[in-house]
Amino acid sequence: MKRWLPLVVFLVLIGFFSKGLFLNPREVPSPLIGRPAPGFSLPVVGDAQRAFSPADMKGQVWLLNVWAPWCVSCLQEHKFLMALAQSRQAPPLVGLNWKDRNRDAQRLLARTGNPYVAVPDDPTGRAGIDWGVTGTPETYLIDRAGIVRLKHVGPIDPQVWQSKFVPKLKELGA
Repeated sequence: MKRWLPLVVFLVLIGFFSKGLFLNPREVPSPLIGRPAPGFSLPVVGDAQRAFSPADMKGQVWLLNVWAPWCVSCLQEHKFLMALAQSRQAPPLVGLNWKDRNRDAQRLLARTGNPYVAVPDDPTGRAGIDWGVTGTPETYLIDRAGIVRLKHVGPIDPQVWQSKFVPKLKELGA
């Protein structure tokens, strides 16, 4: 029996690795789904006297889009977010400015437009850590009770919006 043990362990490991080959790396399960959105209070980009907290959105379905001015995918996604905000077919969109060490967010939004109702500034990434952010962009859907209902890793485009967000928004009655 002892001489078969390495073979059995090897086959089990091969099974795990094989399963991993077919997983989508963009589908990062979030432990926040079904739980209250993490709290924070951060100054707003362009108005350091004003602070934003997820508690400010209580009673509304809303989206938290984690982005950064240095993120190429975020810039690609920005055009769709602008169109979405202008169409008014989306709930309020909050843009968490994540790890913007060069302080470029305000200039970028002035140049390209601002789809967000608020842009809390997280230069150290501490709030992002609490939200489980692994990179940018990431977008979370939060319900009226402040519960995280969806996490999407990567840019949102029309296909992602229609296939992931619209059904969940309908389910939430938004």
